Amino acid sequence: MNPGGTVDAPDGLDTHHPAPTASTSPPASPAPSPASGTAAGASDVPRSIDDCRRWLGRLALASTGGAAGAMASAPWELRWLAPLAVTALVISVSGTRRRTAALLGLVFGLAFVVLLVSWMRVIGTDAWLLVSAAAAVYYALLALGLSILHDARARAHARVPRRGRRWTVQAWPLWMAAWWVAVESVMSTWPLGGFPWTRLAWTVIDTPLAGWVPWVGAGGTSFIVALCGSLGAAAVLGIHRVVRVARVARARRAHTRTWADAARASACVGLIGLVAGAPSLLPAPSTGPDWQQGEESVRAAAVQGDVPGAGNDVVAVHRQVTANHVEATTNLAQQIRERQAQQPDFVLWPENSTAVDPFRDERTRLGIDRASSAIGVPVVVGAIVDGDRPDEVLNQGLVWNEQGVVTERYTKRHPVPFGEYIPFRKQLAGLQIGRLDMIPRDMTPGSRTKPLDIAGTKVADLICFDVAFDDSVTAQVRRGAELVTVQTSNASFTGTAQLEQQFAITRFRALETGRTVVVASTNGISGAIGPDGEVLARLEPRTTAVLEVTVPLLDRQTNAVRFGALVKNLIGLIGIGAMVAAGLRLRRGEST
Repeated sequence: MNPGGTVDAPDGLDTHHPAPTASTSPPASPAPSPASGTAAGASDVPRSIDDCRRWLGRLALASTGGAAGAMASAPWELRWLAPLAVTALVISVSGTRRRTAALLGLVFGLAFVVLLVSWMRVIGTDAWLLVSAAAAVYYALLALGLSILHDARARAHARVPRRGRRWTVQAWPLWMAAWWVAVESVMSTWPLGGFPWTRLAWTVIDTPLAGWVPWVGAGGTSFIVALCGSLGAAAVLGIHRVVRVARVARARRAHTRTWADAARASACVGLIGLVAGAPSLLPAPSTGPDWQQGEESVRAAAVQGDVPGAGNDVVAVHRQVTANHVEATTNLAQQIRERQAQQPDFVLWPENSTAVDPFRDERTRLGIDRASSAIGVPVVVGAIVDGDRPDEVLNQGLVWNEQGVVTERYTKRHPVPFGEYIPFRKQLAGLQIGRLDMIPRDMTPGSRTKPLDIAGTKVADLICFDVAFDDSVTAQVRRGAELVTVQTSNASFTGTAQLEQQFAITRFRALETGRTVVVASTNGISGAIGPDGEVLARLEPRTTAVLEVTVPLLDRQTNAVRFGALVKNLIGLIGIGAMVAAGLRLRRGEST
């Protein structure tokens, strides 16, 4: 029995059972590792050179795993590192004390998020580090749960004969992956609306695992990535067990156990291959040509007006930004009259194509009227609109028809805390924080789930960071959206990896919903993405250009749209239940 609440092998890795010896007598209980401690409340500080070496090894593994997780996304885009990051964290916390596991998770999270969102430095180093630290706390919680699940599995292995072990014990990689999704789901929704930018799901684009997306959605895809990583950890721990036993054991029973561990490790590797290859054996209908065959189409024109100067301050040159979009649209109208371009069904302008309220600013309103009248079709304008109160503002997509009438509007559902609104403004006002003065008005979130009606086409509109939140897009597609549009600015992040990271998430949404996605950015990445997630066309950043594309209108729904939320919630509940059950198992063991 280990009163410290862990089951730890001397090497701190595999804890299936004590290393067998040639003796036929029952093995004695293994001496607890000095690195893990033997009593609750004992110091976590290593007490020998060997302990220090092991502890530093775990620390290095956790930090390297976090860095690997970040490098699965832009600018590196080494997608295959995502499951390996999970493997590294699972191995690093296996057999450790609770506080050590939480610390390792914190290190993993810091390495992961600090690198992933390094583009936030353009907003401020304080914001970058604050967000990174807050997200890292979730990974500390994640690692704590992984440690509990590992110890419960190790205790069951030590106490129950091999043939008597239930499948629930053998399936521990499954419970770890489910726990990962549970923590990730909470982080994506709470607090302050959550931070979904770190989800494992975003890393599967252009990999074999992308085939799972139309079937299971974002939450289910994160589970698949985490499962591959957990199975990888099981394989590594099993191989380590084989090597360790081979060095010290000579009895026939020992060799039997060695072969069993080797078989288990091989099975884990085989399961990884099966999980990765399954989508190719049963591809989703939305990824095939029949999904679009015979459907009606619509022609859209996405305008990228560009931002003058350094390109990262829309507000400072907002008049010129709006003028650029007006000019690009009227130039397109002239090309249509000269039969050099085809007439679009609607025109899409990006977020912040006007940074002032067009209903109150006459100059802006007249410019938009001129553009919409010239092109002769509705223009979806990304506008900052004054709210009902002086301290309120709205970020909206306005369907501005050729008569100068706004017929529909979508309000951004997920404004960025401390970027577009200040939480707890009254409580923070007395602290004299200069950053609060940079955001004098709070952006109010929208709640619309009905798609926009643009010239008879049902369009799910998203504004910038909305694309990272499940509820923004799937709710509109479930209600009949035939096409998805994304209005984004990204000007503040010019020259950073944020542009490619967001575009990868946008490609994920196309694959998830089985819809074509048309993106208009002020000077970031404008483009069109097919229902299979493939890029149909894209414009170069920092240019003034118009993307014209004819895309299908689709009304069939993928399984991810129908059941994705249910899959995510069910997996999360399984993860929480497994972690609670493991904790209760350990507590019962400590009391005996």
